[in-house]
Amino acid sequence: MSRFNLSDWALHHRSFVWFLLIVSLVAGAISYANLGREEDPNFTIKTMVISAALPGATVDETLNQVTTRIEKKLEELDELNFTRSVTMPGQAVVYLELLDTTRGPRVPEIWKRVREMMSDIRPDFPQEFAGFQFNDDFGDVYGNIYAFTADGFSPRELRDRVERIRKQVAALDAAGKTELLGEQEEQIYLEFSAARLAALGLNQQQVVATLAQQNAISPSGVIQAGPEQVLVRVGGQFDDADSIAAVNLRVGERFFNLGDVATVTRGYADPPQSLFRYNGQPAIGLQIGMREGENILEFGKALDALMERVAAELPIGIEMAKVADQPHVVDHAVGHFVRALAEAVLIVLVVSFISLGFRAGFVVTLTIPLVLAITFVILDLYGITLQRISLGALIIALGLLVDDAMIAIETMISRLEIGESLESAASYAWTSIAFPMLTGTLVTVAGFIPIGLNSSAAGEFTFSLFVVIAVSLVISWIVAVLFAPLLGVTFLRTYAAHHEHKPGWLRRRFHGLLLWSMRHRWIVIAITLVLFAASVWGMRFVEQQFFPTSDRTEVLVDIVERQNTSIARTRADMDRLEAVLKDNDDVLFWTSYVGSGAPRFVLAMDVPTPGPYMGQIVIQTPDLAGRDRLKALLMDKAAREFAGVDIFVKNLEIGPPVGKPVQYRVSAPDPDKARDAARDLAAVLAGEPRLRDISMDWNEPARVIRLEIDQDQARRLGLTTQDVADTLSALFSGQVVTQLRDDIFLIDVVGRGEAEDRTSLQSIRNLQLRLPNGDGTPLSSIVSLDYATEQPLIAQRNGLPTVTVKAAISTRDQPATLVSALAPAVAEFQAGLPSDVTIAVGGTVESSADSQEPIAAVVPVMLLIMALLVMTQMQSFRLSLIVFAAAPLGLIGVVAVLVPFGVPMGFVAILGILALIGILIRNSVILVHEIQELLHKGRSQWNAVFEASDSRARPILLTAAAASLALIPIARQVFWGPMAFAMMGGIIAGTLITLVFVPALYCAVMRVRPPAPSPDAG
Repeated sequence: MSRFNLSDWALHHRSFVWFLLIVSLVAGAISYANLGREEDPNFTIKTMVISAALPGATVDETLNQVTTRIEKKLEELDELNFTRSVTMPGQAVVYLELLDTTRGPRVPEIWKRVREMMSDIRPDFPQEFAGFQFNDDFGDVYGNIYAFTADGFSPRELRDRVERIRKQVAALDAAGKTELLGEQEEQIYLEFSAARLAALGLNQQQVVATLAQQNAISPSGVIQAGPEQVLVRVGGQFDDADSIAAVNLRVGERFFNLGDVATVTRGYADPPQSLFRYNGQPAIGLQIGMREGENILEFGKALDALMERVAAELPIGIEMAKVADQPHVVDHAVGHFVRALAEAVLIVLVVSFISLGFRAGFVVTLTIPLVLAITFVILDLYGITLQRISLGALIIALGLLVDDAMIAIETMISRLEIGESLESAASYAWTSIAFPMLTGTLVTVAGFIPIGLNSSAAGEFTFSLFVVIAVSLVISWIVAVLFAPLLGVTFLRTYAAHHEHKPGWLRRRFHGLLLWSMRHRWIVIAITLVLFAASVWGMRFVEQQFFPTSDRTEVLVDIVERQNTSIARTRADMDRLEAVLKDNDDVLFWTSYVGSGAPRFVLAMDVPTPGPYMGQIVIQTPDLAGRDRLKALLMDKAAREFAGVDIFVKNLEIGPPVGKPVQYRVSAPDPDKARDAARDLAAVLAGEPRLRDISMDWNEPARVIRLEIDQDQARRLGLTTQDVADTLSALFSGQVVTQLRDDIFLIDVVGRGEAEDRTSLQSIRNLQLRLPNGDGTPLSSIVSLDYATEQPLIAQRNGLPTVTVKAAISTRDQPATLVSALAPAVAEFQAGLPSDVTIAVGGTVESSADSQEPIAAVVPVMLLIMALLVMTQMQSFRLSLIVFAAAPLGLIGVVAVLVPFGVPMGFVAILGILALIGILIRNSVILVHEIQELLHKGRSQWNAVFEASDSRARPILLTAAAASLALIPIARQVFWGPMAFAMMGGIIAGTLITLVFVPALYCAVMRVRPPAPSPDAG
C-alpha cells in the first residue's frame, strides 16, 4: 500500500483532478438546491390506536369484555413495548406502543399483523360488539391548516364550499392527505312528545318502523320491453325535513299526521362530538398534508398560489385564514440555520487565515466548500433533508473537517521549509500522516456511532447527525489527500519564503510548559486525575434534561374538565378563557378545539384521546417575548378563576412529545385502589413548592341512575329488558330512524324525546311504556330507581388500572432535578402502600431514560470499533493505552463549562460528549504516531516526544480553535446550546490534555528519561 501514493497520483493527473473538483462543486450546488427542507427531521410514531365499541355497556362491562380481550391478545406481539387504554361506557380506545428498538420500516408490516390478530379474536366478543376501528396513521402531520368562517351562510353551505376547495388542493401533485376539520354533521330530529304518544295510544317504535319502510331503497324490477330494458322506480323516499313532517301515517287502524306527535327539525348533531373555532367564531378547517419525499417549500409555493385564487373567488361573508403554515416555518428555520452555517464558515476561515497566513489559509478555505459540496451530493442521494439536526451537524462538523486539510498543508509547509520541491512536499503527507489521519477520522466518526445505531424515537430524530458528520469527515480526509496537494502546489509557490522560523512568544511559553510537564510527569498525571475526579463529582450539579421546549412562538393551552363534564360546559369554560385573548396585543390569532385536541401540525405533538370533557387552544403570538407574557397571563387567569379545571399552558416541544414534564403512574388491580393512592400521591407532590398544576388523568366518579327491573312483573305485562332499554335510549339519546340521501351526504333522521323530557331526571319517573296490546303502563310500575356512582373513565397500562399524576414546573429547574428531590418522599409514601400498588416515574425522566438506554447499549460497540482502529494503527498495547487514557478526560472541560453557566445536560449534549471521545482519541493518535515516526528516524525518546508535541501543537490548536469557535453560532440556540457548550468546554480542555497530559503520560508509561544536559527548547 505504501508503494501507491494518492497525493502523488493527483499531481500527475492534474487536469483530471481539477475536472473532478469542478464537477463536485457544480454537483454540490445542484444537490443543495434539490435537498428537501424541514423544520425538524421525521421520526416514526410507533403507536397504533385501536378503537372498539360495545353500545349500551357500562364502563366495567366494556373494560372486561372489550379492553381486556384486546390487551391480552396484544401481549402476543413480540415487538410490544406496552399498551395503554382509555375505557368509557360502551367505548374502548387502546394505544399500542412498540419497542424503541423496532425499526421504522418494519412498522407497517406490524400494523398489518395487529389487524389480523384482532380479526382472529372477533368471534370472542359479545354479540352486541360493534367492531374495531384502526388508526395506524397516528403520526400523520398536517403542516397547513386553513380556517373558514361564514357570516350569512349556513354551516352546510360553508362545508360544501370547503369540500370543493379540498378537492382542488388534493389535485396538487405534492398534496398528501386532506381532511375537513370541525364540520358539523347534519341531522333531522323527530322530537316525540311522550305525553302525546300516550294520549293517542301510539307506540314510538311503530311510528319509527313505518317511516323507515317508506324511505327504504328497494329494487322495483326491470321490464324487458322488446329491444330495450326499462327500469322501474318507486318513489316516496324523503328528500327534506318538510317531506317527513308532511307524512300521514297509519298504525293499526289509525291514521295521523307525523306533526301531531313529533316536531320535525333539520339541524346539526346535538350535542356535537367536537367543535373547531377561529378567534372565537365557529369555523370549518381544512387540514392539508404533504406527500412523503416532496419539497415542502415548493409545495408551500404551489399551495399559496392556489389558495390566493381560492380567496379571490370566495363570496362576501366567507373568510379564509391560514392558521398553520409549515412551509413558512421551515423556510424561516432553514434560513436561520443557513445563516448560522455561514457564520461558522466565516469563523473557520478567519481562524485559518490568521493562523496559517493568506496562502495556506486560502488553500484550507477552498477545501471547505469542496467537502460541503460532496457531502450535499451524498445527502441528496440518500434522502437526508436540510433541517434542524442535519444543519446543526454541518456546523459541528465544520471545525472538524478542516483538521485533515490543516494537517496536510502544515506538513507540506514543513517540507518546503527544509528545501523540498512543491511536488515532493505535497506528496509527503500521504507517506507520513495520511493513514494516522484516516484512523483519527474514523475514530471521530465512531464517536457518533451511538446515534447511528440508536433505534429509539430520540435516536431516530437525531439520526441525520451521524450521517452528516460521518460523510463530511470521511470526505474531508479524501479531500485532504487528493485535492489539497493539488491546491497546495497551485497556491503555495512563495509561501516558504515568508515563513517565520524563529518561535514566537506563545510558542516559547508552550515549550516551557511542555518541558515542565515531561519532567514532572507524575505531578501532571496526578493533577489531571484529581481534576477528572472533581468533574465526575461536579456532574451532580449539572441539571438533567431530555429535549428543550421549542423556540416557536405558539402557545398551547390544554383544558381538561372532570370526566363526566358535558361538551357544553367545556365550551363555556373555554369561552371564558378565550375572552382574555380578545384585543390582546400579544395575540395574532388563535384556534380552539372543543372535544378534541388540535391536529398534529408538527410531528412533536402529544395528541390526547378525544372526549367532551377536554379541549385545546393554539395561540399564535408575534414573538418570543409576547409568547412568554401571554403564558404568564393565562397561567395567572387559570389559577384564579378556573378552580377544578386542569389548565396547562405550554410551548411546543422538540423531539418526542411528553406533556407535563413530571409524572408518576400509580397502578393497582383495583381501580379504586389506584385512584385513592394517586390522590394521596398528589398530596405528596403538592408539598413541593416548585411544582404547579398537579392533576390526575382520571379521578372523580360520575352519577348514575340504576333501574332495577321487576322481571316477573315485566313478563306478565309482555315487556323485556330490551324494550325498556330501547324506550329509554330513544327518549334520551335518540335512535336513527332512517337516512336522508342528500347529494354525497347521508343525513341521519333521529327520533328522540322532546328537550323537556330528555334533559330532566323526572322524565324517567313519568315515562309511559307501551304494552303489546296497545295499552300503556308507567315505567315506575316495573322498575325501582337507585342513585349511585361509577367511573366515567378507566385508564390502564399493560392491563392494570393506572392513574397518572402529572405536574408542571413553576421554576427553571429541570424535571430530573425535581424527581430526584421528590425521590425520598415518594419512596416513603410507596413503602406504606399495599404490595399490589406500584408507582413508576413517567414523563420527561422516563422518556429520557428510554432514549439513553439504547445509547448505553451501543457504547460498547463504539468502544470496540475505536479500540480496533487504534490498535490497528498503534500495533502496541502500551501506545493504545496512552491514546485511550485521554478519551474520558474531556469531561473536565464539559463540567467546567456547564456548571458555572447553568447549562443543562440534555439528550443532544450527551451525544456531543460521546463524540468528544472520538475527537480526543483522534488527536492522541496523530500525536503518538508522530512520536513513533521520529523514533524511527533516529531521534531520542525525549527529543521525539518534545518535537512531536511541538510540531503537532499548531494543527491541534488550530483545529480546536476552529471547532470550538464554529459552535458559537448555535451556542445561543435552544436546541443546540447545551451540546455546543459541552463540546466547546470539552474541546478546549481536550486540547490541553493532548498537548500536556499525553506527552507526560507517554514519558511515564514508556519510561522516558530527560537527557543530562537540558535540551534546547528553542
